[in-house]
Amino acid sequence: MPQDKLSDFVTAQATELGVPGVSVGVLVDGRELYASHGVTSLANPLPVDEKTLFPLASVSKTFTATALMRLVAEGKVDLDAPVRRYIPELKLAEERAAAEITVLNLLNHTAGLDWNLIDDGEGDRSLAGLVTKLPNLPLIAPPGARASYSQAGYNLAGRVIEKVTGQPFEQAMASLVLEPVGLSDTVYGLTEVMVRKFAVGYNRDEDGELRPARPWAAFKEGARADNPGGGLSSSVSDLLRWARFQLGDGEGVLPAAELHRMREQTVALRASTLGDGFGICWFLHHLDGLHAIGHGGSGNGQFAELLIVPERNFAVVSLANVGPDGYPFNQSVVRWALEHYLGVVEKPVEPVPYDAGRAREVVGRYEIDAMNLDIATDGTRLTLAVGIKPELREASDEDMPPDYPAATMGFLGGDGAGDGDEYLVTEGGLQGQRGYFSRDADGVVVGVDLAGRLFKRVADVS
Repeated sequence: MPQDKLSDFVTAQATELGVPGVSVGVLVDGRELYASHGVTSLANPLPVDEKTLFPLASVSKTFTATALMRLVAEGKVDLDAPVRRYIPELKLAEERAAAEITVLNLLNHTAGLDWNLIDDGEGDRSLAGLVTKLPNLPLIAPPGARASYSQAGYNLAGRVIEKVTGQPFEQAMASLVLEPVGLSDTVYGLTEVMVRKFAVGYNRDEDGELRPARPWAAFKEGARADNPGGGLSSSVSDLLRWARFQLGDGEGVLPAAELHRMREQTVALRASTLGDGFGICWFLHHLDGLHAIGHGGSGNGQFAELLIVPERNFAVVSLANVGPDGYPFNQSVVRWALEHYLGVVEKPVEPVPYDAGRAREVVGRYEIDAMNLDIATDGTRLTLAVGIKPELREASDEDMPPDYPAATMGFLGGDGAGDGDEYLVTEGGLQGQRGYFSRDADGVVVGVDLAGRLFKRVADVS
């Protein structure tokens, strides 16, 4: 497949979706293909290229997990050991959970921790300070009981790295992973970003106008507690180097067996857009007979996607600097690359017709610590809306991403065993997202999974 075909697709998609700047890379047959479009900033434009830095958001977790696996290989960390072996001062909302959570629970999102602590800008905003605030974080399940994607879990894993190495997290990451792999443009903190070419993020207002996303990425003055879960910035060229490393033998960082262990399923996922299961950090995907690993990331006006197919020595990276349309752009790039380079075509999924009785069972408000999720019906369709809690917007002096307005969703077909509780969002910025509703012992809907996170039901909505 000629590179100009990739460039033509990237340009057409970015133009159609109105993304100011995108950068895409594909590793295929040992070759690296790049395609970029647009500019780093509408106000101070420079052309985006494969060296332009974008925030990686949650793709950062793959680096944190690999560093911990190096410590496992060196005998300094035991995945099955309780986190308290390394952080004796750990306290949570429940003592039993604090005593039982293991390192592996953090890495495969089965710790039972809610999404994250809200940064109030007060007190110690380091990883050590995060640990002192964790008793305020709700628990959604006993350790090991279920998977629910948790930023706090990965930030806690970063504190394990600090305690074991005796170094600040960012310094430890440089020596454990970033420098040995040769990732010179994969960095933490604005100080490093600002001396390189980087892409400004944008959010689209209700009137369709683009406004710069502030703060840039997840970088808030004095805050380091989110670095393990989402603090890296990188370029497409560095991310393809990262993919080559993941496809290799560990290259002096850790043994191949430990590196490849990260691809093995540790927990299954149900009806999730994230994938079919978690390995150690990686989302696992079954693609028409092929096995793939990947991770996505979303920040303030920024989206990142990385997918690797080890059996074919293949990888695709897509970075885009606008919300919410950066997400569908990245997904379209991944689908196009899989089809045109590997012959893998995504099978379409269609929801069943609207059912008023089933709709009434699920309408209501659901929440995690930072967001509300509202499911409603007008008697003809079911809709899902997600937004940052108003009280958080009012309390913050920083811009926040816009909410996702109500978009049509539908149930997927099922023939029993609760399969009928799975759903698909069919329009808007969350188009293509899949999830499912949870029920209690009496069959009452008590929660909904979206993007791997459990939102608990807090109120009915008529």
